[in-house]
Amino acid sequence: MKLGVAGFLPMDWRKIDVAATQRVVAAGFSGAHAFFDRPLEVETADVLRVKQAYQEAGLVVAQTNGWYECLIHADEAVRAEGIRGLQALTRIGRLLDSLFVYVRPGSMNLGGHWWPHPENHTQATFDRLVDSMKKACAYAEMEGMLLGIEGHVVSTLDTPQRVRDIIDAVGSPALRFNMDPVNFVGTVRDVHDTSRLLNELYDVLGDVMVAVHAKDCAILDAHVVHIVEVVPCTGTMNYEILMKRWEQCCPEGYVLIEHLPDEKVLIAREAIARKAAQYGITLE
Repeated sequence: MKLGVAGFLPMDWRKIDVAATQRVVAAGFSGAHAFFDRPLEVETADVLRVKQAYQEAGLVVAQTNGWYECLIHADEAVRAEGIRGLQALTRIGRLLDSLFVYVRPGSMNLGGHWWPHPENHTQATFDRLVDSMKKACAYAEMEGMLLGIEGHVVSTLDTPQRVRDIIDAVGSPALRFNMDPVNFVGTVRDVHDTSRLLNELYDVLGDVMVAVHAKDCAILDAHVVHIVEVVPCTGTMNYEILMKRWEQCCPEGYVLIEHLPDEKVLIAREAIARKAAQYGITLE
């Protein structure tokens, strides 16, 4: 199993140098993400400098991420700008020899791409996302890149089946699924039975997965319902199912620790390493 991290590098990609990438390798990771805040403004020479920093450390660009306008926005001009931004990020990913480019579906909530809004779940919004992804995938196919789209219970892609629906509707070999199981934990029962959720994700989407984000979840003793992310292997996520089925369906894909400060990244890595040893899984 390949273990990487989304983080543990400077937040500003302009500050990524060999010392920064070597630190990631020294921490026990073979891959890491690269995040570009304004991909439409990034110059080729700057991307190649970042690429060299990864190469000199022997660090794989396991995922290219970045900011772009909302892909489901009702304003066609804004949505078109979002597609352009994702296409620019795809070009950056290709220059970096990245394994894939991360895609967020966006939200009708103007406060953030992962915030809830009732219109996120309408057919009209889903149709706009299909149109955006068809255009993004056509460019990705031209660049020879994979796109890994992520879902969430508050997003348009709120269930494993809905993710399957968009992959089938777009119909492009460039479109894959970046699995984040915690994102699909939406109820108290989900928290208490992550085995059911994990098996559903693998059953419905195992053939199109490109990476998995390693997180965990717990429910707080508080009113009304507070479901929170916690360090991997300290919550209710069934890591035996997550890791064993990942080995079966995507042995060359990365498991990426994310959403943690540096000191907790190291704790998470050791916890996952212990689980891997327990289940007879070799970490690369």
